[in-house]
Amino acid sequence: MKILLKNGRILEKELVEIDMLIVDSVIQEISENIEIKPDYDVYDLRGNFISPGFIDMHVHLREPGFEHKETIETGTMAAARGGYTTICPMPNISPVPDTVEKVDKYLKLIEEKARVRVLPYASITLQASEQGEVVDMERLRGKVCGFSNDGVGIQSAKLMYEAMQTANKYESLIAAHCEDESLLFGGYVHRGLKSEREGWKGITSLSESIQIARDVLIAEETNSRYHVCHISTKEGVRIVKEAKERGLKVTCEVTPHHLLLVDNDVQNTNYKMNPPLRGVDDKYSLIKALVDGTIDVIATDHAPHADFEKELGMDRAPFGIVGLETAFPLIYTYLIKTNMATLSDAIKWFSLNPAKILNLESGKLREGRIADLTIIDLHSKKKIKRSKFHSKGKNTPFDGWECYGWPVMTIVGGNVVYKDEKIEDFI
Repeated sequence: MKILLKNGRILEKELVEIDMLIVDSVIQEISENIEIKPDYDVYDLRGNFISPGFIDMHVHLREPGFEHKETIETGTMAAARGGYTTICPMPNISPVPDTVEKVDKYLKLIEEKARVRVLPYASITLQASEQGEVVDMERLRGKVCGFSNDGVGIQSAKLMYEAMQTANKYESLIAAHCEDESLLFGGYVHRGLKSEREGWKGITSLSESIQIARDVLIAEETNSRYHVCHISTKEGVRIVKEAKERGLKVTCEVTPHHLLLVDNDVQNTNYKMNPPLRGVDDKYSLIKALVDGTIDVIATDHAPHADFEKELGMDRAPFGIVGLETAFPLIYTYLIKTNMATLSDAIKWFSLNPAKILNLESGKLREGRIADLTIIDLHSKKKIKRSKFHSKGKNTPFDGWECYGWPVMTIVGGNVVYKDEKIEDFI
C-alpha cells in the first residue's frame, strides 16, 4: 500500500508545509512536493498538522469481563478518533493478565478486535492481590509494556520492594497507582471546602503523596524504572521533582482533568475519579510541573462506565471518566492556545516522551520510521458532545466545552484507522 499525504504541515522550528509518502507501513519520503503516481492513495490534508501518533500510557478497555462498560473494539475506535495510535490498557479485567497463558489469550483478543496498537500491562502480583506473589516477569516482559496493579496501590512496602527488585533484574517498568488505603477514611472526593459544604467524605492528599515518597525510596534502593500514574497533588510533584534531580529512573503522568478542573468544580458523578480532583494549588502545581518537565506524559486514565453505574450517587458510583476522544483538544485549547505551553510541548507529552518511557521507536517523524501519524485541525472550533463518542462510556465532565485541535485522521502502521469527513476528498 502506498499513501501520499499532500499539503500537510509538520513542526520543525515552525510549521512547515510538506508532502509525505508512506509505503508498506513506513514513512518513505518527506519533502516539499512529491509527484502523484497512479498507484498512490492520495489525501489532501489542506494545511492540517501532522503529528507523530499519540500514545496513551493509561487506559481501561474493560474486555474481557466488563464488556457492558467498554470493549476492545469500541475503546480502540475511541482511541483512533482521539488521535491515538498506541494505547496501554491496565490489567483490571477478568481474568487478570497475570500469567503467560492469560496474557497470550488477551493478546489474541487484541489482535482480533483492536483498531490501533495495544500494548497491555500485566499485573504486578498474581490476581493483582496483596496476598499474591510477584508475577513471572522474566517470561512476561516481552509480551507487555510493563507491570501495574492499576487502581489499587500496593500497600505492602515489602511487596513493592520485591516487585521493583524483580523489575530491575529484567529491565521492566513498574507503573503505580499511589494510594495508602489506611488514609482514605471512606472518602470519594478530595478533602476540601467543597466536600465539607456538601457533606461528602473526603480523600486527603496525603494518601497519594506518602506512597509516592515510599515508592521513590524503594526505586532508589533497587535502581528500578518507576512510573507514577495520574499524579494529582503538589506534594507528589515535589517528591518526583527531587527524585529526578537525584537522577533516579522515575517518570510521571498527569491527566487532562487534573490539569483543567478542581474539587470546587465537582457537580455530579461525572466528576468523580480516583485520584479525585484536587485544590487550585494542586492544579497549578501540576501545570507548572508539566511545562518544566517534572511531569513527562499526559495520559487519559480513560475509564468508561455504564450510565446506570454512574447514576448510583456520589458515594456509590464507580470512580472514573472517559478521556480518549477529548484529551488533545482540551490540552491544545486550554494550555497551548492560552500560551501556557507550546505545540512542541504537547507533542512531547502525547508522543515523544511516552515513546521514550516505553522504549518504542515511534514519537518522531523521520524517513524510515513506522507510519504512526495523527493529523490535526488546529483551527476549527467545535463542542465536545458525549452523544458522539465512539466509546461506550459517556461519563465526561467536559460535555459542551468548546475546543480547537481536533484529530481528523489517524494512521497506524500505514493504515488509515480514522478519518473525518474533512479528509474525504481525494486528489
